[in-house]
Amino acid sequence: MSFSNFPPRQGLYDPAREHDACGVGFVVDVHGRRSRRVLDNALEVLSNLYHRGALGCDPNTGDGAGVLIQIPHAALRLLAQEAGVDLPGAGEYGVGMCFLPPDADLRRRIHGIVAEVAAEQRQRLLGWRDVATDGAGLGGAARARQPHVSQVFIAR
Repeated sequence: MSFSNFPPRQGLYDPAREHDACGVGFVVDVHGRRSRRVLDNALEVLSNLYHRGALGCDPNTGDGAGVLIQIPHAALRLLAQEAGVDLPGAGEYGVGMCFLPPDADLRRRIHGIVAEVAAEQRQRLLGWRDVATDGAGLGGAARARQPHVSQVFIAR
């Protein structure tokens, strides 16, 4: 089998394992350095994956593709403070992105369940922050099911 159209074997890459992986892209700094360049490249990968056609039934709504990045501690510390949450130092907490029901009573019940589970696991729930959202570009199907987006902060 000839791999003349592919780069030579190097690092973790082996042209013998090349196959159609449409819809997946990875961008990393192998040394773990934080860099805006990594995020910019990841966003470019996402825009280049548009051709995969996974747009769902609503032409304005995508399929939930996104990027996973390191916790931006400085930014989160400021946003959390605005929500009345005091974060410990970088690496001393986790943050969860939560897609909750629009109904405030249901959200309060879920907050209580999260608090119970955190306590059972001997973790400390630091608090919640509502995430600003803009549903103006959503199609009808997505707008009808748009969740309330919150972040939960839990200390180690």
